[in-house]
Amino acid sequence: MAVPIPTLTALSSTTVKPAVIFTTPPNYAARLSDLLALKGHNPLWCPTITTSPTPQSLIPHLSPPSLSHFSAVAFPSRASIASFSLAAASLPKPLLPSQGPTFTLAALGKDSELIDTPFISQICSNSQRVKLLVPPTATPNSLALSLGEGYGRKVLCPVPKVVGLNEPPVVPNFLDDLKSGGWFPVRIDAYETRWLGPDCAMAVVKKGEEKGGEVYAAIVFTSSGEVEGFLKGLKEFGWDWGTVRRRWPGLVVAAHGPVTAAGAERLGVDVDVVSSDFGSFQGVVDALDVRLRALGHE
Repeated sequence: MAVPIPTLTALSSTTVKPAVIFTTPPNYAARLSDLLALKGHNPLWCPTITTSPTPQSLIPHLSPPSLSHFSAVAFPSRASIASFSLAAASLPKPLLPSQGPTFTLAALGKDSELIDTPFISQICSNSQRVKLLVPPTATPNSLALSLGEGYGRKVLCPVPKVVGLNEPPVVPNFLDDLKSGGWFPVRIDAYETRWLGPDCAMAVVKKGEEKGGEVYAAIVFTSSGEVEGFLKGLKEFGWDWGTVRRRWPGLVVAAHGPVTAAGAERLGVDVDVVSSDFGSFQGVVDALDVRLRALGHE
C-alpha cells in the first residue's frame, strides 16, 4: 500500500523535528520523500510544478519507418523516457527493423534504469542493434558530449514544453551542444512542465506568518523550474526570497546538481548545498544530511 507523502498543510503542531521542504513534481515526490525519511528527516512536500506526458507528439516520429530516419534518442529526463514508452505502446512493434546501423539510446544516471529489456524490445527485436549510453556525469551537456561526433545524423530529443513559467536555458543549451557536436537535433515537446498555480507556496507563507510558526531546516530543489515556480508562488502573497531568508535565517538550500544550482542562483536564490553525485536523488539527500547534522539537526 502506498504511504501518503506528508504535505505542508498536513503538518502537525506537535511535530518536533524541523521539516525539510521539497518541491518536486508528483512523479518524483515519493522517491525523494522516502530518501529523506530514511535519513531521519521530516520531509514535507510543497510541489510547485507538475509534469504530464504528451505522447501523441512523439507518435509521428516513432511510427515505422519514421524512427529509422534517426540514429539516436537523447533522453534528458525520466519524464521523457516515460512519454516515449507510452507513445511506443500504441504503435506496431518493433519500431525499427532488426538489421541496420547501431541505434543509440542516451539517458542520465538512474533514469537509464527505465531503459530495460522490455523497453528495448519495443524498439528492435535485435537487441544487439541498440546501444544504451549513460554518460559519467548526469547533465544534459555531458549527455550531448557522450554521443560523440554526429556527422549530420539526426537525434530525437523528447523535451518538456514549459507552461506558465519561463523556459530555463537547460534545453536550448542542450540542443546547441548537440548541434556543436555535429548532430541534427529534432526537438519534440514530449511532456509538459506546468506551474501549479498561485496557491503552490501558500502553506509556506501561512506557516511563516504564524506567531511562533514552524521552523524549517531546509528546502530541496531538484530543477530550476521548481525554483521559479516557488518564487512565483511567493510573489502571489507579497513575499520574495528575501522574505524567506529573513523568516528562516538558518534555512539550508540544497540543489540537485550544478544545473539546478546554477538555475537557482540565476533566479536570485542562494544555494548552500550542491550534490556532487547527482545521478540520483541519493546524492543531494546525502549532502544535505551531512550539512544538517553539522548544524546540530539530528
